[in-house]
Amino acid sequence: MIRKIAPLALSLALLGGCALSSHPRIADLKYNPGRYQNHTVTVDGVVTSSWGVPLMPVKLYKVDDGTGEVTVIAQDGRVPSKGAHVSVKGRVNEFATFGGQSLGLHLRQEHIKFKSR
Repeated sequence: MIRKIAPLALSLALLGGCALSSHPRIADLKYNPGRYQNHTVTVDGVVTSSWGVPLMPVKLYKVDDGTGEVTVIAQDGRVPSKGAHVSVKGRVNEFATFGGQSLGLHLRQEHIKFKSR
């Protein structure tokens, strides 16, 4: 009985490791945008720039995790300030693909958590 279960357990463990990471590096998002398109992921990093206008529903900021930088679009809440350490959960989207290059790769923020340094 154990000899039959062991290969099954090993197979399930290996398949689990092949699943999409919900915590990829930003470089992975940029180099494989189609793999993450419309998937929810979490990225950790430092805010390098932010933009928001009072009374405007859309706010933008960029997060760098050391492997790359991604734009985050937020619909609510305040925009994190430059230098803030954040963990952002959001859905990966891109505006278009041209010549194999992703144009407008971004995360649509679902949740943000501010981290202490």
